[in-house]
Amino acid sequence: MTADNIRIGMGHGSLMGRIDGFFLGLGLGVNPYSLRRARMRELIALESKSDADLARMGLTRDQIVPHVFRDLLAG
Repeated sequence: MTADNIRIGMGHGSLMGRIDGFFLGLGLGVNPYSLRRARMRELIALESKSDADLARMGLTRDQIVPHVFRDLLAG
């Protein structure tokens, strides 16, 4: 059985807080728990990269959350 009790804090705010803020800023009335859980590996993998690695990918640290959830915004 796995436990979902890992707390991740990086930079000025926690990753979880940044995800929640992202959805709040979009005005989406959803609970991002299941979305966040399904994409946590990708989020952690990107968060663990250096700023230089992210730059090579065309990302900044502030763009990680929108990047991971970009398919939800495609219109």
